[in-house]
Amino acid sequence: MSTSDKSEAFYKKLKIQLQDTTLWPSEYLYKFIVITDASKIKKLSNLFDNQGAVITTKESKNGKYTSVSINVKMKNPDAVITKYKEVAKKIEDVISL
Repeated sequence: MSTSDKSEAFYKKLKIQLQDTTLWPSEYLYKFIVITDASKIKKLSNLFDNQGAVITTKESKNGKYTSVSINVKMKNPDAVITKYKEVAKKIEDVISL
């Protein structure tokens, strides 16, 4: 199974879980890990600009990585998944949790 097949299977499962457990529109908490780099963190934050997102960051103990939590109101599971895909496409080496 290719990486893109695994990704699509993951997103399909996530969509079902979101549909079954949440009333939409709803707040959704995204969590990402990036190498500590101000430009990457800024770029990630900018992807959620003008959406009323609450963004918090926390550096790892050794400062090599930064976790970025983004709490934002999303209209439906498809919007959540679209945003995950946008982040993966536009930010190199990001880990989505």
